[in-house]
Amino acid sequence: MSSPHDRQLLVGLIGAGIGPSLSPALHEREADELGIRCLYRLLDLDVLDRPVGQLLEAVRLAGFDGVNVTHPAKQLVIAHLDALSPDAAALGAVNTVVFSGGRAVGHNTDLPGFARAFRTGLPDVALERVVLLGAGGAGAAVAHGLLSSGVATLRIVDTDRVRSTALAHSAAERFGAGRAVAVPVADLAEAMRDADGLAHATPTGMAAHPGLPVPADLLRPDLWVAEIVYRPLETALVRLARARGCRVLDGGRMAVFQAVDAFRLFSGIEPDADRMLAHFADLTRKQDARDHR
Repeated sequence: MSSPHDRQLLVGLIGAGIGPSLSPALHEREADELGIRCLYRLLDLDVLDRPVGQLLEAVRLAGFDGVNVTHPAKQLVIAHLDALSPDAAALGAVNTVVFSGGRAVGHNTDLPGFARAFRTGLPDVALERVVLLGAGGAGAAVAHGLLSSGVATLRIVDTDRVRSTALAHSAAERFGAGRAVAVPVADLAEAMRDADGLAHATPTGMAAHPGLPVPADLLRPDLWVAEIVYRPLETALVRLARARGCRVLDGGRMAVFQAVDAFRLFSGIEPDADRMLAHFADLTRKQDARDHR
């Protein structure tokens, strides 16, 4: 009789500029530990030059078990799905699609992934007033993760005021009036002045989008900073915040914990979160060594 681990898993990642992603190795290593043959493929929108819906249909027809979805497709992909999980529906963003029974179902593992990373990586920080940069798909997950973790007032800043206002409204509907407010970019310095923490959820700092998302003089030693970019792990924001004496959470834990939940959805098998954290640390060290040769 075959065991539940006698199977193959075919999954992938849809997004732009995803060449440096550690997701393939992270999933494939954990699958090896569990006795599963896993093939994880990168489907880079910049390289393939195909619309999201076309790629999704192609991988479905090719027999994929599912795909992860990253920037800029977390909201674009929704129009091409058959159903959404409650979290994905509440956030209006999907980062994991599972193909089963002829249906494509969207999930969001960024929310529980960030919440777990925040809870374990920045325990006991002040949560009265927090500024969130970015109201896209990742920003929505971070917003809901912060509010579910006890943030009293979340100030959401995005260059797209319509998007930040929409996120503030959806978050307030779920967590209560006044818990989330949209703040114009022009008022960022004012919003940061009495903030306990800063959460960053834009692409700035990624390998393809280098730079600092906030003026350096807004980072105070009494501020905590949570980053979601993980390639590179030490973004300009993480490096500067540490130098300024802030308590800092890099993007590694969220990357791992969202992958833990995605792996479970793809395979139906519970992965070892601690082992995947160790996988990630090892992969990051090796990647950094290659980058600095």
